[in-house]
Amino acid sequence: MDLKKIPFAEMKGFRVGNAQDFDAMTGVTALVFDRPNVCGIDISGGGPAARESFLFTPLAARQSVTALLLSGGSAYGLAASSGAMKYLEERNMGFHLGPIVVPIVPQSCIFDLGIGSSKVRPDADMGYRACADAENNNPKSGSFGGGTGATVGKICGMERAQKCGIGYAAFSLGRVQMGAVVIVNALGDVFNWKTGRKISGAMDSERKNFIDTEDVMFKGHLAQQGMNTTIGAVITNASFSQQDMCKISAMTRSALARCINPVGTNADGDTIYSISAGEEKMDVNTAGVLACRALQEAIMDAVASSEMEDAEYLALVKKALP
Repeated sequence: MDLKKIPFAEMKGFRVGNAQDFDAMTGVTALVFDRPNVCGIDISGGGPAARESFLFTPLAARQSVTALLLSGGSAYGLAASSGAMKYLEERNMGFHLGPIVVPIVPQSCIFDLGIGSSKVRPDADMGYRACADAENNNPKSGSFGGGTGATVGKICGMERAQKCGIGYAAFSLGRVQMGAVVIVNALGDVFNWKTGRKISGAMDSERKNFIDTEDVMFKGHLAQQGMNTTIGAVITNASFSQQDMCKISAMTRSALARCINPVGTNADGDTIYSISAGEEKMDVNTAGVLACRALQEAIMDAVASSEMEDAEYLALVKKALP
């Protein structure tokens, strides 16, 4: 079997939609599922902003995800899920209890209040619009949806960070497909996983050269808590148990370590969902390795598609100041 890169939009079982406010630099990305699925989760960061995450641990009863939201707004952004639930309820999508339907909508958020406007956050209307946009299956990379306000390399503050965003990648191996979506909003620097070359991160005071986040920390500079996180999901058409999906999420954490340094700190809320929405067969270890490859490529896509001129970036950071 040959590993092949495929368009993310070719994957079946779900559709992607976005809603955003480019003036406030925040938004929501929704993955709306049209078939039963199994979900796992791995939370390696110390400060996640999340909703319904316990449902996807091995100790919980199995639940099929109706929609997954990845958004900005920090904890405020969790309000977007109520709009997503309204959209899904109107279409009778969710967990059925007699005449009642309860959509299962997990959500994770990044902190993007330091760019654009700190007073405008994703709300119910934005969550509804992101789900509606998924009818068009619209996986747009860069500063769209939940990645609208994403930044990286924030050890010395927003003025010395760089713009990042949301990225996608997908592969096929025989009949199995594996895709990844990720919003890169890390404290640390981002590296090309193939070459080890730094491709985004903290800058010097003149914004001409990269500085090393590790070196800055070793000199005693402490990371500000709660302002960073990398959130994402890997989705496959292979069939696995919930325990297997949690293992795949845990293995996929390696992709973060290959591309971002430092990662998984108490200043981050790093979270990876893994979702099985198909019946194909694959060894769980092979699936975990394939998920890593997809997430690594999605991180690269997030960086490459989100480049912004310094003047524009600094104006957006200044706009967010009190």
